[in-house]
Amino acid sequence: MAKSKIEEDAVYQPGASSIEGLPTTLQFFHGHPKVMLRPHWHAQIEINYVMRGSVHYRMGGHDLRLSAGQICVFWGGQPHRMDHSSTDSIYAGAHLPLVHFFRMRLPAAISGLLMGGTTMLTGQTDAADSENFPRWFRYVTSGDEAKSQHAVEELLLRVERMFMEDYTVITSKTSRTSDAETAMPSIAVVRMCDFIAANFLEDIDATDIAAAASLHPKYAMNLFRKSTGMTLIKYLTLLRLSRAQAMLMNGSDSILRVAMESGFGSVSAFNKAFRLIAGMPPSDFRRDGRAAAI
Repeated sequence: MAKSKIEEDAVYQPGASSIEGLPTTLQFFHGHPKVMLRPHWHAQIEINYVMRGSVHYRMGGHDLRLSAGQICVFWGGQPHRMDHSSTDSIYAGAHLPLVHFFRMRLPAAISGLLMGGTTMLTGQTDAADSENFPRWFRYVTSGDEAKSQHAVEELLLRVERMFMEDYTVITSKTSRTSDAETAMPSIAVVRMCDFIAANFLEDIDATDIAAAASLHPKYAMNLFRKSTGMTLIKYLTLLRLSRAQAMLMNGSDSILRVAMESGFGSVSAFNKAFRLIAGMPPSDFRRDGRAAAI
C-alpha cells in the first residue's frame, strides 16, 4: 500500500501471471481491489478480508456487499465479478487451491456448500486481523520460505476459526447461520488434488487420478464428488479453463494453441467446455474482453 492516492477507475484484467494463469498456486493479496469489467473464474477458494471501505460482488445467483471488518469465503470456480470498489477500499486475503483447503478441519458441509455457489460471511473480526492479513502478505512475498510457510499455516488456522464462531451462509435464495459439526477431510482427496495440480496440463483422466491415491476409479470419483460437490473431470477442466482464460486475455496465441497448452485434446472439446462456463466461445471472449479494456 505504497500509493497515497487510490485510482477510482482502476480495472482488473486477467493475465498469465495472475491468479487465472496460475490456478494451482496459493497466492496472497493486499491492496486496493480493482473493479472487473466482466466476470472471471479461477480454481481456488477465495478469502477476502475488507480492511477499509466497501466492495460489491455479483456472483452466481446472488449479490454480495462487503464492508470494513468483514471476511468472506467463496469458491472462485463460479464466474464472479467485483463491480464496485469504494475509492478508499483496502482488502487482503488469499486464493487457496483445493489441496490446501482440504487440509483444514472444517465443518463437514462447508465444501459442498461452497462448490454449490454459496458464500460464507462473518463480521467476527478484530484488530489482530488488521495486523495479520497484511503481515501474511509481506511474509509470502518476502522470499523467505520459512516466513511464507508460517503465513500459510496461520491463514489456514484463521479460516478454521471462522467456522468456530457465528457466520452467515449466503445463497441465491436466503441467508442463515450454520453451526455444522466438524469433520476431517479425506487424505485421499488431498492426494487427488495434489496429482491434478501437478499434471492438469497433461493427458490424464479419472483412472490416472484415482491411481495416484491408490483408489479404484469408481470409488475415487464418488469420494471426490461427495467431498467437493463436483466431479474429478469438472475440477480438472476448470483448472485448464482458468489457464486458458488468462492466455486469451494476455496473449495473441491462436485458439488452437491456447487449447493445446491448456491441456485440451482438441479445439472442439475446448470450445464446448469454454462455452459452458463463459457463455460464449473463446474467440468472442477474447474480442469482447479487449474491447471492454479500451
